[in-house]
Amino acid sequence: MVLRSRRLNGILFLLAGIAVFSVQDLILKFLSGAYPLHEAMVMRSLAAIPALLLMALWDGGLATLASRGWRAMAARGVLNFCAYTAYYLALAALPLATTVALFFTAPLFITALSVPFLGERVTGARWLALLTGFAGVLVIVRPGSSLFDWAALLPLVSGLFYAAAQIFARRMGVRESATAMSFYSNLAFLGGATILSAIFGGGAFAEEGQASLGFLTRGWVEPSLRDLCLMLSCGVIAAVGLTFLTQAYKLAEASLVAPFEYTALIWGLTWGWLFWQDWPEPIEWAGIAVLVAAGLILLYGDRRSAEPEPQP
Repeated sequence: MVLRSRRLNGILFLLAGIAVFSVQDLILKFLSGAYPLHEAMVMRSLAAIPALLLMALWDGGLATLASRGWRAMAARGVLNFCAYTAYYLALAALPLATTVALFFTAPLFITALSVPFLGERVTGARWLALLTGFAGVLVIVRPGSSLFDWAALLPLVSGLFYAAAQIFARRMGVRESATAMSFYSNLAFLGGATILSAIFGGGAFAEEGQASLGFLTRGWVEPSLRDLCLMLSCGVIAAVGLTFLTQAYKLAEASLVAPFEYTALIWGLTWGWLFWQDWPEPIEWAGIAVLVAAGLILLYGDRRSAEPEPQP
Protein backbone atom coordinates (compact mmCIF):
# COMPACT_ATOMS: atom_id res chain seq x y z
CA MET A 1 0.00 0.00 0.00
CA VAL A 2 2.84 2.40 0.88
CA LEU A 3 4.64 1.61 -2.39
CA ARG A 4 1.47 2.18 -4.39
CA SER A 5 0.94 5.52 -2.63
CA ARG A 6 4.51 6.61 -3.42
CA ARG A 7 4.03 5.76 -7.07
CA LEU A 8 0.75 7.65 -7.27
CA ASN A 9 2.28 10.69 -5.58
CA GLY A 10 5.22 10.52 -7.98
CA ILE A 11 2.85 10.60 -10.96
CA LEU A 12 0.88 13.52 -9.49
CA PHE A 13 4.06 15.50 -8.83
CA LEU A 14 5.18 14.94 -12.42
CA LEU A 15 1.83 16.06 -13.86
CA ALA A 16 1.95 19.21 -11.74
CA GLY A 17 5.55 19.94 -12.73
CA ILE A 18 4.77 19.60 -16.44
CA ALA A 19 1.80 21.96 -16.14
CA VAL A 20 3.88 24.55 -14.26
CA PHE A 21 6.73 24.44 -16.75
CA SER A 22 4.35 24.88 -19.69
CA VAL A 23 3.71 28.44 -18.49
CA GLN A 24 7.45 29.14 -18.55
CA ASP A 25 7.62 27.85 -22.14
CA LEU A 26 4.88 30.29 -23.06
CA ILE A 27 6.70 33.23 -21.46
CA LEU A 28 10.10 32.47 -22.99
CA LYS A 29 8.64 32.06 -26.47
CA PHE A 30 7.06 35.50 -26.06
CA LEU A 31 10.42 36.98 -25.04
CA SER A 32 12.58 35.14 -27.59
CA GLY A 33 12.15 37.71 -30.35
CA ALA A 34 13.42 40.71 -28.39
CA TYR A 35 15.73 39.50 -25.59
CA PRO A 36 18.66 37.08 -25.27
CA LEU A 37 18.11 33.77 -23.51
CA HIS A 38 21.02 34.30 -21.12
CA GLU A 39 19.48 37.55 -19.83
CA ALA A 40 16.16 35.85 -19.12
CA MET A 41 17.95 32.93 -17.45
CA VAL A 42 20.01 35.17 -15.18
CA MET A 43 16.87 36.99 -14.06
CA ARG A 44 15.02 33.72 -13.64
CA SER A 45 17.79 32.12 -11.59
CA LEU A 46 18.15 35.12 -9.27
CA ALA A 47 14.39 35.22 -8.66
CA ALA A 48 14.33 31.48 -7.94
CA ILE A 49 16.81 31.67 -5.05
CA PRO A 50 14.43 33.17 -2.44
CA ALA A 51 11.66 30.78 -3.50
CA LEU A 52 13.98 27.80 -3.18
CA LEU A 53 15.23 28.92 0.24
CA LEU A 54 11.64 29.17 1.46
CA MET A 55 10.91 25.72 0.09
CA ALA A 56 14.04 24.37 1.80
CA LEU A 57 12.80 25.75 5.13
CA TRP A 58 9.55 23.86 4.59
CA ASP A 59 11.31 20.70 3.37
CA GLY A 60 13.55 19.92 6.34
CA GLY A 61 15.32 23.23 6.89
CA LEU A 62 18.25 25.03 5.31
CA ALA A 63 20.62 22.37 6.66
CA THR A 64 19.43 20.05 3.88
CA LEU A 65 21.27 22.28 1.41
CA ALA A 66 24.61 21.67 3.14
CA SER A 67 24.94 18.14 1.84
CA ARG A 68 28.05 16.09 1.16
CA GLY A 69 26.49 15.24 -2.17
CA TRP A 70 26.58 18.83 -3.42
CA ARG A 71 29.08 17.96 -6.15
CA ALA A 72 26.79 15.31 -7.62
CA MET A 73 23.83 17.69 -7.38
CA ALA A 74 25.81 20.43 -9.08
CA ALA A 75 26.80 18.00 -11.85
CA ARG A 76 23.12 17.13 -12.30
CA GLY A 77 22.42 20.86 -12.43
CA VAL A 78 24.84 21.25 -15.34
CA LEU A 79 22.96 18.50 -17.20
CA ASN A 80 19.70 20.33 -16.54
CA PHE A 81 21.22 23.61 -17.74
CA CYS A 82 22.31 22.00 -21.02
CA ALA A 83 18.90 20.36 -21.44
CA TYR A 84 16.83 23.48 -20.89
CA THR A 85 19.16 25.76 -22.84
CA ALA A 86 18.77 23.57 -25.92
CA TYR A 87 15.01 23.38 -25.36
CA TYR A 88 14.56 27.14 -24.97
CA LEU A 89 16.63 27.84 -28.07
CA ALA A 90 14.35 25.48 -30.00
CA LEU A 91 11.30 27.40 -28.77
CA ALA A 92 12.53 30.50 -30.59
CA ALA A 93 12.58 28.77 -33.99
CA LEU A 94 9.93 26.05 -33.87
CA PRO A 95 6.20 26.00 -33.14
CA LEU A 96 5.56 25.30 -29.48
CA ALA A 97 3.74 22.02 -30.13
CA THR A 98 6.54 20.76 -32.41
CA THR A 99 9.20 21.60 -29.82
CA VAL A 100 7.27 19.78 -27.11
CA ALA A 101 6.61 16.79 -29.37
CA LEU A 102 10.30 16.38 -30.21
CA PHE A 103 11.23 16.74 -26.55
CA PHE A 104 9.15 13.58 -26.05
CA THR A 105 12.32 11.66 -26.77
CA ALA A 106 13.17 12.36 -23.11
CA PRO A 107 10.89 9.60 -21.73
CA LEU A 108 12.33 7.24 -24.34
CA PHE A 109 15.88 8.11 -23.28
CA ILE A 110 14.93 7.79 -19.60
CA THR A 111 13.50 4.32 -20.10
CA ALA A 112 16.57 3.23 -22.07
CA LEU A 113 19.03 4.69 -19.55
CA SER A 114 17.15 3.19 -16.60
CA VAL A 115 18.51 -0.24 -17.62
CA PRO A 116 22.28 0.30 -17.33
CA PHE A 117 22.20 3.01 -14.65
CA LEU A 118 19.30 1.95 -12.42
CA GLY A 119 19.09 -1.76 -13.13
CA GLU A 120 15.40 -1.51 -14.00
CA ARG A 121 13.79 -4.22 -16.12
CA VAL A 122 12.80 -3.40 -19.70
CA THR A 123 11.06 -6.12 -21.71
CA GLY A 124 11.37 -6.82 -25.41
CA ALA A 125 7.98 -5.21 -26.02
CA ARG A 126 9.14 -2.01 -24.36
CA TRP A 127 12.34 -1.96 -26.43
CA LEU A 128 10.13 -2.26 -29.51
CA ALA A 129 8.08 0.67 -28.21
CA LEU A 130 11.28 2.72 -27.84
CA LEU A 131 12.28 2.04 -31.45
CA THR A 132 8.75 2.88 -32.58
CA GLY A 133 8.92 6.17 -30.69
CA PHE A 134 12.17 7.15 -32.38
CA ALA A 135 10.60 6.27 -35.73
CA GLY A 136 7.91 8.82 -34.89
CA VAL A 137 10.65 11.39 -34.31
CA LEU A 138 11.97 10.79 -37.84
CA VAL A 139 8.48 11.37 -39.23
CA ILE A 140 8.28 14.74 -37.44
CA VAL A 141 11.83 15.91 -38.20
CA ARG A 142 11.89 14.62 -41.82
CA PRO A 143 15.69 14.69 -42.23
CA GLY A 144 16.83 15.20 -45.78
CA SER A 145 13.65 16.96 -46.86
CA SER A 146 13.34 20.63 -47.81
CA LEU A 147 11.28 21.17 -44.64
CA PHE A 148 14.09 20.04 -42.31
CA ASP A 149 15.28 22.68 -39.84
CA TRP A 150 18.47 22.05 -37.91
CA ALA A 151 16.78 23.65 -34.88
CA ALA A 152 14.64 20.51 -34.73
CA LEU A 153 17.72 18.71 -33.41
CA LEU A 154 17.81 20.93 -30.33
CA PRO A 155 14.84 19.27 -28.56
CA LEU A 156 16.48 15.89 -29.15
CA VAL A 157 19.69 17.08 -27.51
CA SER A 158 17.56 18.52 -24.73
CA GLY A 159 15.76 15.21 -24.26
CA LEU A 160 19.01 13.30 -23.88
CA PHE A 161 20.47 15.71 -21.30
CA TYR A 162 17.14 15.84 -19.43
CA ALA A 163 17.01 12.04 -19.29
CA ALA A 164 20.51 11.90 -17.83
CA ALA A 165 19.56 14.50 -15.21
CA GLN A 166 16.49 12.52 -14.12
CA ILE A 167 18.52 9.32 -13.85
CA PHE A 168 20.85 11.27 -11.55
CA ALA A 169 17.82 12.31 -9.51
CA ARG A 170 16.67 8.73 -9.11
CA ARG A 171 20.11 7.58 -7.95
CA MET A 172 20.38 10.41 -5.43
CA GLY A 173 16.75 10.29 -4.34
CA VAL A 174 17.35 8.18 -1.29
CA ARG A 175 19.89 10.66 0.08
CA GLU A 176 19.05 14.18 -1.08
CA SER A 177 15.90 16.28 -0.78
CA ALA A 178 14.08 17.45 -3.88
CA THR A 179 14.56 21.08 -2.85
CA ALA A 180 18.32 20.63 -2.43
CA MET A 181 18.66 19.13 -5.90
CA SER A 182 16.58 21.98 -7.34
CA PHE A 183 18.69 24.54 -5.45
CA TYR A 184 21.93 23.26 -6.94
CA SER A 185 20.34 22.99 -10.38
CA ASN A 186 19.39 26.65 -10.08
CA LEU A 187 22.96 27.57 -9.12
CA ALA A 188 24.17 25.74 -12.21
CA PHE A 189 21.63 27.70 -14.29
CA LEU A 190 22.87 30.97 -12.81
CA GLY A 191 26.52 30.07 -13.41
CA GLY A 192 25.90 28.88 -16.96
CA ALA A 193 23.77 31.89 -17.86
CA THR A 194 26.41 34.23 -16.40
CA ILE A 195 29.08 32.63 -18.58
CA LEU A 196 26.88 33.01 -21.68
CA SER A 197 26.21 36.63 -20.72
CA ALA A 198 29.93 37.30 -20.40
CA ILE A 199 30.43 35.93 -23.93
CA PHE A 200 27.39 37.33 -25.73
CA GLY A 201 26.03 40.07 -23.45
CA GLY A 202 27.86 42.87 -25.22
CA GLY A 203 26.24 42.00 -28.55
CA ALA A 204 29.52 41.61 -30.43
CA PHE A 205 28.57 38.14 -31.68
CA ALA A 206 24.89 38.83 -32.33
CA GLU A 207 23.51 36.83 -35.26
CA GLU A 208 19.90 37.52 -36.17
CA GLY A 209 19.79 35.43 -39.33
CA GLN A 210 18.24 32.48 -37.51
CA ALA A 211 15.82 32.66 -34.57
CA SER A 212 17.66 30.24 -32.27
CA LEU A 213 21.03 31.86 -32.94
CA GLY A 214 19.52 35.29 -32.32
CA PHE A 215 18.08 34.13 -29.01
CA LEU A 216 21.51 32.81 -27.98
CA THR A 217 23.86 35.53 -29.25
CA ARG A 218 21.81 38.73 -28.84
CA GLY A 219 23.26 41.31 -26.42
CA TRP A 220 21.52 42.38 -23.23
CA VAL A 221 18.49 44.64 -23.67
CA GLU A 222 16.99 46.85 -20.98
CA PRO A 223 13.60 45.21 -20.34
CA SER A 224 10.30 46.96 -19.92
CA LEU A 225 8.63 46.60 -16.52
CA ARG A 226 6.21 44.02 -17.91
CA ASP A 227 8.94 41.94 -19.50
CA LEU A 228 11.12 42.17 -16.38
CA CYS A 229 8.22 40.83 -14.32
CA LEU A 230 7.76 38.00 -16.80
CA MET A 231 11.45 37.08 -16.54
CA LEU A 232 11.36 37.15 -12.76
CA SER A 233 8.16 35.10 -12.64
CA CYS A 234 10.04 32.36 -14.48
CA GLY A 235 12.20 32.04 -11.37
CA VAL A 236 9.27 31.07 -9.18
CA ILE A 237 7.96 28.78 -11.92
CA ALA A 238 11.37 27.12 -12.24
CA ALA A 239 11.72 26.65 -8.46
CA VAL A 240 8.32 25.01 -8.14
CA GLY A 241 8.54 23.05 -11.39
CA LEU A 242 12.03 21.66 -10.78
CA THR A 243 11.10 20.60 -7.27
CA PHE A 244 7.93 18.86 -8.47
CA LEU A 245 9.76 16.97 -11.21
CA THR A 246 12.63 16.01 -8.92
CA GLN A 247 10.18 14.80 -6.28
CA ALA A 248 8.39 12.72 -8.91
CA TYR A 249 11.55 10.82 -9.83
CA LYS A 250 12.45 10.39 -6.18
CA LEU A 251 9.15 8.77 -5.27
CA ALA A 252 8.65 6.40 -8.19
CA GLU A 253 10.60 4.36 -10.70
CA ALA A 254 11.87 6.44 -13.61
CA SER A 255 10.33 4.08 -16.15
CA LEU A 256 6.94 4.39 -14.41
CA VAL A 257 6.54 8.17 -14.27
CA ALA A 258 8.40 9.03 -17.50
CA PRO A 259 5.51 8.27 -19.91
CA PHE A 260 3.35 10.84 -18.10
CA GLU A 261 5.63 13.52 -19.47
CA TYR A 262 3.59 13.19 -22.65
CA THR A 263 0.93 15.35 -21.03
CA ALA A 264 3.16 18.27 -22.03
CA LEU A 265 1.75 17.83 -25.53
CA ILE A 266 -1.67 18.95 -24.31
CA TRP A 267 -0.19 22.18 -22.98
CA GLY A 268 1.98 22.74 -26.07
CA LEU A 269 -0.96 22.31 -28.43
CA THR A 270 -3.19 24.52 -26.27
CA TRP A 271 -0.75 27.44 -25.88
CA GLY A 272 0.45 27.21 -29.50
CA TRP A 273 -3.07 27.35 -30.87
CA LEU A 274 -4.31 30.07 -28.49
CA PHE A 275 -1.41 32.50 -28.91
CA TRP A 276 0.20 31.76 -32.30
CA GLN A 277 -2.50 29.78 -34.14
CA ASP A 278 0.05 27.00 -34.62
CA TRP A 279 -1.33 23.59 -35.48
CA PRO A 280 0.69 20.52 -36.55
CA GLU A 281 0.56 19.41 -40.17
CA PRO A 282 -1.00 16.00 -40.96
CA ILE A 283 2.41 14.31 -41.26
CA GLU A 284 3.46 15.79 -37.93
CA TRP A 285 0.26 14.47 -36.37
CA ALA A 286 1.26 11.02 -37.66
CA GLY A 287 4.67 11.28 -35.96
CA ILE A 288 3.13 12.59 -32.76
CA ALA A 289 0.61 9.73 -32.79
CA VAL A 290 3.44 7.21 -33.08
CA LEU A 291 5.26 8.86 -30.15
CA VAL A 292 2.13 8.86 -27.99
CA ALA A 293 1.41 5.22 -28.88
CA ALA A 294 4.96 4.31 -27.86
CA GLY A 295 4.47 6.14 -24.57
CA LEU A 296 1.24 4.30 -23.86
CA ILE A 297 2.93 0.96 -24.55
CA LEU A 298 5.72 1.92 -22.17
CA LEU A 299 3.19 2.94 -19.54
CA TYR A 300 1.33 -0.37 -19.87
CA GLY A 301 4.58 -2.33 -19.69
CA ASP A 302 5.73 -0.36 -16.64
CA ARG A 303 2.51 -1.09 -14.81
CA ARG A 304 2.89 -4.79 -15.58
CA SER A 305 6.49 -4.84 -14.41
CA ALA A 306 5.59 -2.95 -11.23
CA GLU A 307 3.19 -5.67 -10.12
CA PRO A 308 4.73 -8.00 -7.50
CA GLU A 309 5.56 -11.48 -8.66
CA PRO A 310 3.51 -14.26 -7.04
CA GLN A 311 5.26 -16.06 -4.22
CA PRO A 312 5.26 -19.87 -4.07
